[in-house]
Amino acid sequence: MSRVTGSVLAAFLVCGLVPFPLRAASSQPPEIFAPGIISGPAAEDSAAFAPDGQTVFFDRIRWPNAAILVSHRTATGWSTPEIAPFSGRWLDHDPAMSPDGSFLVFTSNRPDRPGSKALDAVMANGKVAPGSGGHLWRVDRKGNGWGEPVRLPDAVNASSRTYAPSVVADGSVYFQAPGADGDFRLYRSQYRGGSYQAPVEVRLGDEAAHKLDPAVAPDESFIVFDANYADKDQPDRLQIAFREGDHWGTPADLGNEVNKGSPWGSHLGPDHRTLYFSSTRGVPVHYPRSEAQGHRDVARMDAWDNGLDNLWSISLAPWIEAHAHGVERTRQAGIVPVLPR
Repeated sequence: MSRVTGSVLAAFLVCGLVPFPLRAASSQPPEIFAPGIISGPAAEDSAAFAPDGQTVFFDRIRWPNAAILVSHRTATGWSTPEIAPFSGRWLDHDPAMSPDGSFLVFTSNRPDRPGSKALDAVMANGKVAPGSGGHLWRVDRKGNGWGEPVRLPDAVNASSRTYAPSVVADGSVYFQAPGADGDFRLYRSQYRGGSYQAPVEVRLGDEAAHKLDPAVAPDESFIVFDANYADKDQPDRLQIAFREGDHWGTPADLGNEVNKGSPWGSHLGPDHRTLYFSSTRGVPVHYPRSEAQGHRDVARMDAWDNGLDNLWSISLAPWIEAHAHGVERTRQAGIVPVLPR
């Protein structure tokens, strides 16, 4: 199959013109992000970049020890991460930057009212996980600093397990929260007139499957998330879906090269085409090895490569371009895509 023909076929699959999902292949494997500095000896996720790409917020976590950290790009690389000025006292994680950099939304177990205890997580079966709850909070940029975090309204934080925000261009927020069956689904809260509206469930493929960790393009043209479409007893896999009119198109699996090491926690880079995610993957070790290679392998293990979640990145260009080719081919052929409902 030629490269052009393969891209067109892949795009038709994304558009839902044939009854099976796209399985595009990236030209490059994922790359570790800032090894030994940002991807370090603990576990990291949720890389949230400032629009200029010179600052990144992320969380470092060994549950229940967590905080949101910040690092800045310098002439010699990324700076040693420090606790963000609005974090450190509570179990803060899942930072998500607004596309214009004016505010950041994150998850926290901090009490809803000052002076109260940390938020508990109430499970579907009624059991309580003390201090493990999560509500969404917003912190606005104030000059060169940050203001005080403000909790999003009850309409958004209806569950004590509200996590993984993603902010789009108009300020609306996507996030995950338990559905009626207690399993996680994705929701969208429209930001209108300075307030967040009642959330609406985001329909993506099999409604019985759980969906987690949305990463949404600022213009809402596509969404990346993880889901267990194939088997609830198997690890989640990263998926991408494109907007098709007033519906989301059929989700497409990002393939086996991306879906190694239980990937999750998708975020988009400042170019909105690079995907950052967490994974337990590492660098293969081959035996026998030289003495010098042995020292390098152990040093890498000390720095980051120890089986914990670290931050990885990959370009989404193959999937975005395949979709664009498919849309154009469909337009030229006068075919009306069959959209999922």
